Amino acid sequence: MTVAVNCNARIIGGIPRFGDLDNYSGSFGFQWNKFDRTQLHRHSSEMFWHLTGWTPAELVGIDLLEAGAGAGRLSRVILQETEANLYALDYSSAVEANMRSNGSIAPERFHLCQASIYDMPYPDESFDKVLCRGVLQHTPDFAQSVRALVSKAKHGGQIVVDFYEIRGWWTKVNAKYMLRPFTRRMSNDRLLGLIDRNLDWMMAVHDTLVKTPLRHLTRFLPLVDIAGTFPPDLTPAERREWALLDTFDMFSPEFDNPQRTRSVVRMFEQAGCEVTFSAPGIVRAFRR
Repeated sequence: MTVAVNCNARIIGGIPRFGDLDNYSGSFGFQWNKFDRTQLHRHSSEMFWHLTGWTPAELVGIDLLEAGAGAGRLSRVILQETEANLYALDYSSAVEANMRSNGSIAPERFHLCQASIYDMPYPDESFDKVLCRGVLQHTPDFAQSVRALVSKAKHGGQIVVDFYEIRGWWTKVNAKYMLRPFTRRMSNDRLLGLIDRNLDWMMAVHDTLVKTPLRHLTRFLPLVDIAGTFPPDLTPAERREWALLDTFDMFSPEFDNPQRTRSVVRMFEQAGCEVTFSAPGIVRAFRR
């Protein structure tokens, strides 16, 4: 099946572009075009299957929406390891990185565009499955974003999302949320350069702290949680590059709105879904 796509688009670099291209997601376009292949990693396959709970057999020939595809690390898994028709979009110029990396893998099944989650160029009730990873907390209105995703799923279709979770009052007591009011106003080049110049000593302090009873103090380093989030098999060069990318990703977005998992479950239920699975920062639901 082919999903109908709104034809009112500009075509730039072979990619349909909808809406205002100068928008709140600019830092993501910057980072993913600079680090376009950094996270095209063997770990991405494991992440995809673990997050979704899907199997290759249930994706054969279906229409799958990936909202907020970024540089395409999960687009790549879908195209290489499934037979789904993939409709991937991102609001940033990261679509260019995705096309460079994945455009030739299965072009007959890959449909990529640049568009807002609030104005996706597909009819409602178009998709068998909807995936949104690493996106919702970076949109202006979390609940509205959930409703937008649900609207594109068929009745009986499944939606899978992840998000930054609020675990308690301490969630925002760290360097990230203390410094973001300043860093998100810096130019992308200036912020990336500042992180790069200080990265090595911060990583050294991080690696020392995680070996001691003072491990919890790493939250006050202006550095991504390396020990808690990185695959264990990265080379030293990969580890540094991931740390540079992910630390920039912490401090640069316009919006960063973590949520309690129970609140996100309620959003899906209010949008007309049956939630079948929830875990810290993950919700899977079917549209009724």
